[in-house]
Order: sequence, then C-alpha cells, then structure tokens
Amino acid sequence: MSAARPAHRHVFLGAAHAQSESNVWAVIGLTGVMMVVEIAGGAMFGSIALVADGFHMSTHAGALLLAALAYTLARRRADDRRFTFGTGKFGDLAGFASAIVLAMIAALIAYESIGRLFAPQPISFAEAIPIAFLGLIVNAVSAWLLSRGGHDHHHGHVDDHGDGSRVVDIGGALYALSIDEEGVPPRWRVEALDGGALDAAAIELTRPDGRRETYALALRDGALRSAATIPEPHAFVATLRVGAGTAEAVFVEPDPGHAHDTVHRDNNLRAAVAHVMADAAVSILVIVGLALARGFGWLWMDPLAGLIGAGVIVSWSIGLIRNAGAVLLDMNPDARLTEALRASVERDGDALTDLHLWRLGPGHLGAILAIETASDRDVADYRRAAMQVRRFSHLTIEVERKAEPPIPAARRSVA
Repeated sequence: MSAARPAHRHVFLGAAHAQSESNVWAVIGLTGVMMVVEIAGGAMFGSIALVADGFHMSTHAGALLLAALAYTLARRRADDRRFTFGTGKFGDLAGFASAIVLAMIAALIAYESIGRLFAPQPISFAEAIPIAFLGLIVNAVSAWLLSRGGHDHHHGHVDDHGDGSRVVDIGGALYALSIDEEGVPPRWRVEALDGGALDAAAIELTRPDGRRETYALALRDGALRSAATIPEPHAFVATLRVGAGTAEAVFVEPDPGHAHDTVHRDNNLRAAVAHVMADAAVSILVIVGLALARGFGWLWMDPLAGLIGAGVIVSWSIGLIRNAGAVLLDMNPDARLTEALRASVERDGDALTDLHLWRLGPGHLGAILAIETASDRDVADYRRAAMQVRRFSHLTIEVERKAEPPIPAARRSVA
C-alpha cells in the first residue's frame, strides 16, 4: 500500500526569494560600471593587481547575472510540471557553475601575477590606488544591498512547503509547532492549521537529561507565542497542551555548524555574497600591495597581492562547489534528522526499511519512507509521526504489511 500527499504545488523557493532577486539585479548594475573602471584604469596605469581585481569583478558580474537569472527562472517556472520536484535547485546549479568559472579565473590571475613577479612593470600609483579604494567602496555597498532581507532562517514562518515546524494532531485538529528565531531570541510559535482553535495552551519540553521546562503561550499576531525564550540546545521532546488534549513533537539539534546551514542556506545568494566579499578582500590586498610598492619600491608586492587574492578566490570556490554539489547530488543534508525520523517511526516496533532524505530548495526537505509493519497503522499515522519530527515539504510513504508467521504443523488442530 502506498500513498502520497494530495496533489499540490511543488514550489520550493526560499522565503526571501523575491527580495534576493531584486537585490542581485541592483548589484549587477553597480558592479558593471566599476568593472569597466578597474580594468581600464589598471591597463592605463600598469597595475596587474588592479587589472586582476577588475577581471575578478567581471566574473563577479557574470556570477551575479547567473544568480539573477536563476532567481528569475526559478520563479517563472515554479509551476512547470516538467520539474518533478520544483525549481528550488536552480540556485544551487547557478552557484556551482559560477564557482567553477571563478576557480578558472583565479588560475589565470595567478599565472599573470607569477609573470609579473619575474618581470615587474612600472605602476602609476597616484592613479591606481584611488581606483582600488573606489572598488572597495563599491564592494561594501554591494554587500549591504545583498544582505538586505536575504536570510532564510525562518523557523517560525508556516506555509505549505515546510520550514522546520512540526505538525501535531490534538483531537482531530492540526497545529504547527515551531521555534521562531527570525530576528529575535528563540521563542515558541503555534499556529492552527485545520480545525484548531487558538485557545489557552502551554508547552512542556523534556530534555535528554530529564529536565523539564514549561512555557505559557499567549495569542499575538494570529499565533500563539511564548514570552520566555528557549535556551540552547534545541534538542528535546515538546508536549503541546491545548485544552484537555496533548501531543508530542521531537526537536533534534542539527550537526553543529553544518546541518541547519545545509538545509536552509540559499547557495545562489551565498554565491553572490561570496563573490562580493572575495572581491572586497582582493581590493584590500590591491591597496596594501600598491601602498607598499610605492612606499618602499617593492614592485613585487603588487603581483604578490594578486597571488594572494587568487588563493582566496580558489578557497571560496572549492567550498561552494562542495556545498552546491552536495545539493545537486541529493546528499543527505542532516544525519541527526534522519536518525530522529527513524526513531519516531520505529518506536512502536515497526521497521523503516528504506529512507531517502534530500533538499528540494532553501529550507525545504523531501523524504521517502518505506515501512514494514504487522500493525493496522495506516499512512496517515506514519505521516503524523514524521511531521512531529519535522514539517517536510514533500513526503511520500509506502507501508508494507508483514505476513503472519505460519502456524507450526504440530500446533494445528485436526478436525
């Protein structure tokens, strides 16, 4: 017996998708102007590091264009049924491609810088240094533009796609239980999804060491929220009480510094921001190299700055290739979540015979579960158990009934 959720839209875009798209297009215009100024200025005044910074800015502009197009196409094609699991990975594909191009350009910068180390060129310092400072200012403005509204850590926002909330059933009414951390200290948030009433409620959590904590909830902005904040770590069993009914939800702490970021990060925005930050780092190195070359006559400092900048760019590109590639190859984004899901399903003696967990888009997870059971539990029971661990954006469950063991011949009754 197998079942999936009723037909629904496979829109797995990040919560800040529209804002990030707008910001990237704005930065493209700013970057394009500065790119031309740096390349032309470096060529006129003889600074390889400044030319390198300009060419890096050109790849930065190209990467930003890839990012903008990925945002636009993902939004416009969100309802295209040819994309089986939606367009949430467009950004990961764009980030992966821009990282590869950036690594190639870094190799070219390193090659040119090594040549200048052995054959130094005269530099017009008075003209080159101000242009490098201008490049740094542009990068700072670009970073500010991209950072506006571009965070996707929305534990508390509940929608159709899944966001880290747990769905619990209390007397036939559904509630979404989540930890709201968006711009505030972590607090409980409860929303009524289907037939639920936002009555007086409370949450009691039990930590792994047995400690218990109780949180009163009050209605504010259309949801029940706690006034008290939730101390780290966020690994516990939470019991939601509404009226006389209760339901449990499991919260698991992600792998430190890894799993939560893996699930929620927008690799497309990350690629754009990292290009800007890498460009800013190179601009600083250019300024330092030019200043030392001018002050002490060390012309080799200019190409050395180019080499160091190339190393910074390569280091960043390798990290992005690894992270975006993991999403494109559907690697498991959270081993602890996998184990929590397994424990939730198997706690009544059933067997989870197959489990697939992957990322559909920023903040969106998909899962496929195959369960073997001798009980009369149905798909809806297992769906509730899974949603108590995390609210998945796409969840498919297959249930296989165990055959009753044959009765030994010696115990069979004879008519």
